[in-house]
Amino acid sequence: MVREWDPRNASSVEIASLLDTLNAVLAADLPQDPPWRESSMREYLAEVMPGERRISWVAQDGPAADGTPGPILGHVHVLLLGGIGVLEVLVHPSVRRTGLGRDLVKLAARRVWDEGFQSIGVEVVGDTPAVAFYESLGFAREYVETRSVLDLGAVDWPALTEMATGVSAGYHLEFCPGGPPDDLIEAYARTKAEVRDLDDGELRPSSYDPQRLRDSLDTLHRRGMKPYIVLALHEQTGEVAGLTEVVVPAQHPTRADQYDTIVVQDHRGYGIDRAIKARMLLELRSAEPELAEVQTWNAQANEAMLKVNAELGYRPDRDWCEYGVDVGELVHRLDAHR
Repeated sequence: MVREWDPRNASSVEIASLLDTLNAVLAADLPQDPPWRESSMREYLAEVMPGERRISWVAQDGPAADGTPGPILGHVHVLLLGGIGVLEVLVHPSVRRTGLGRDLVKLAARRVWDEGFQSIGVEVVGDTPAVAFYESLGFAREYVETRSVLDLGAVDWPALTEMATGVSAGYHLEFCPGGPPDDLIEAYARTKAEVRDLDDGELRPSSYDPQRLRDSLDTLHRRGMKPYIVLALHEQTGEVAGLTEVVVPAQHPTRADQYDTIVVQDHRGYGIDRAIKARMLLELRSAEPELAEVQTWNAQANEAMLKVNAELGYRPDRDWCEYGVDVGELVHRLDAHR
């Protein structure tokens, strides 16, 4: 049984069942990734940025003999933002290759088409069955990043402490748990806007406008995702010369997500990138004692940041790819495949 589904009013049993399927998918496809927890899972699935909408469906097994609902074996949601629908599909490994994934994509694609959107994008993890699945549906690879993972248990902390102090004179670093202070929001947004073409795929856009940045931080908190920021401030002008962002999700608090790391063009060459990332790791060590790993994504062409990551101890893990397809073509292809 496939039905439209709203996590805001779903039962706790359904949330737990969906989490079981998510963790079964991780165990099959990404066995080195930590399992997700139920903490703030409902909020993670429900909360979106202003102006965005998420539409979800679940595929549920038939009820048991006593009438209790069966487990959720599949889930699809599409996030409508800008001019694109961002797709995410989960199918329990026990029911793969049954056509369920295709049916879920068809359902979401038809809704995206009806909503007037022209394209669908999806993040696809390299070396998983999802690659062949989406390519068989006509999705084309449009952007590739490398995910790297840092094991905090293997970090050389004395060396990291030295890196954190390696920024040139004229700059000082500031740690901001929860997000940048409000008096720096506009300077922070300007820094992000100046290098908006670095490491930004279409499916995970950054926030360059001050109000959108505030909305983004608020949405992270509502989803149970705690942001941490380290800023490099230029002492002469007070401008944000560099920044790095890490988010620790309540859903997998042992592995944090490194978001943007940016150094403004005029301030490059002063050791800012290495220092702010090293300082972040030192702060996280005490702020998040449960944290064991940090994962980050970088464009393969961004050799400078890949070099910094390697010096900090990050190890390349997998390709992380964005795929896209024209909605009309996808709907036509799926309608023709009966």
